[in-house]
Amino acid sequence: MQKILFVCHGNICRSPMAQYLLAHLAAERGLACRTQSAATSREEIGNDTHPGTKGKLRENGIPFEQHYARQI
Repeated sequence: MQKILFVCHGNICRSPMAQYLLAHLAAERGLACRTQSAATSREEIGNDTHPGTKGKLRENGIPFEQHYARQI
């Protein structure tokens, strides 16, 4: 199983989107893949995924779950 960690500054926009997108694509193809995301900064720790990111994921039919930003 591949394990992939996506990292961005705050862990509320880019890295969670990448995490859920890759998980979705891997599942569609039957690939074993564990995705996670984290931040380089501390400023968003504990915050939920940005509403705009959730909207784009929904718009494209990509499933996601409750996410709380964490630092690497």
